[in-house]
Amino acid sequence: MFDIGFTEIVLVGVVSLVVLGPEKLPGAVRTAALMIGRLKRSFNTLKAEIEKEVGADEIRRQLRNEDIMERFKQTQTVLNDTINSVKEGTEEFRKNIELESQSASWSSHGGEPAETPAISPLPETTPGESAAATTASGTETATANIEAAATPVPAVPVAAAPHTDAASNEKSAS
Repeated sequence: MFDIGFTEIVLVGVVSLVVLGPEKLPGAVRTAALMIGRLKRSFNTLKAEIEKEVGADEIRRQLRNEDIMERFKQTQTVLNDTINSVKEGTEEFRKNIELESQSASWSSHGGEPAETPAISPLPETTPGESAAATTASGTETATANIEAAATPVPAVPVAAAPHTDAASNEKSAS
């Protein structure tokens, strides 16, 4: 640690012997040794406390990061469940509309199947596309197709329809 050689230690000992004298030198050496020991202990204690604090901060940071990751995974699971339920609901709704459309076409055409409007299926997720974006665009497409298929045709009342007949034209002409 310090670059002190044997000759320097002997020099310090001789100077201290001359300055303090032979009676006080052993007490001064003991006092100096105690002070050096106390300094070493306090330095080691301080060093241990700093290492504990640094270690505790690391542990706290790691626990916080683990807590954040756990919350992220829970949120991701809830989001995926919600997306799946929306997809299932949209698919079920689309099937119901198709069935209603088919049954309406069967009854309106006297039992013959009519041409039903094509409802495009939900788009598949591509690797670069997020599931939320796919669900949103798929829902918009399905909603637009369902609205187009479910748009009612205005009914014309029979009593209000003008009667054009050859006989009625002759009566009105006379």
